[in-house]
Amino acid sequence: MATISPEYTPRHDVPPSPPPVPPSTTAEWTPDPGPAQPSLGELVQDASTHLSTLVRGEIELAKTEVTSAAKKGALGAAFFGAAAVVLVFSLVFLLIALAEGLVGLGLYRWLSYLIVWFLLVVIAGVAAMLGLRTVKRVRKPERTIETLKDSKQLLHRGPTT
Repeated sequence: MATISPEYTPRHDVPPSPPPVPPSTTAEWTPDPGPAQPSLGELVQDASTHLSTLVRGEIELAKTEVTSAAKKGALGAAFFGAAAVVLVFSLVFLLIALAEGLVGLGLYRWLSYLIVWFLLVVIAGVAAMLGLRTVKRVRKPERTIETLKDSKQLLHRGPTT
């Protein structure tokens, strides 16, 4: 006969296993009474909430991307503006070099600067004439004016039924 050693103490925190089901009885299946299924209204409400959250998130993402792109575009435009200003100022040195080149060819200094000035006046005159000719070609928006007149007449007549 086996004896239990005096050091053995049974554990009381472990629940005893349930007795086995006798083979002669049939066990019936009962569904797990877990969490109830949400109703159709709750599902639609959840879907609309999630959809609105998704749309708001997409709008925020678009705002962030557009803001970032606009900042980069503005910075690029500023660099182009700086390049244009430097180019315009550098034209002064080109014109001085042109005048000094004419002096080097043997002309008087005052005459060479006068020639460069005259050249600039001619370029400005040609640009002004081209601009004037282009402005004279601008026509009024005849089709738009015509459709606005038609719309005005339709509004004054009212609905036709």
